[in-house]
Amino acid sequence: MADTLDDTAVADRLRGLPAWDRDGDAIRRQVKAPSFPAGIDVVTDVARAAEDAGHHPDIDIRWRTLTFTLSTHSAGGITGKDFDLAAKIDEIAARHGAE
Repeated sequence: MADTLDDTAVADRLRGLPAWDRDGDAIRRQVKAPSFPAGIDVVTDVARAAEDAGHHPDIDIRWRTLTFTLSTHSAGGITGKDFDLAAKIDEIAARHGAE
C-alpha cells in the first residue's frame, strides 16, 4: 500500500502540476475539451492509462468540461500514485487540445 503524503509534500508536488488543486484528501483538475467528442476521447485515453496504472480517477463529464479527482482510497489520502496519474492526465488532455 502506498503511503499518504503530508501537507508539505502535497503542496510541493502541486507546484509541479499547476492545473491541479487540493480538495481535502484529493487533488482535482477541470479540463475543457474543444468538443464533446474530443472530451470523450480524453476520458477514453485516461481510462486506459488508469487501467494500466491500476489507479482510477473519479471523472465527471459535463458536455465539454471534464473534472478529474484523484485520491488513493486504499491509503486514505493523497499519494504519489495520484500525482503520477495527474501528470499523465495532463499529457493526455494536451494531446487532445483540451485546456
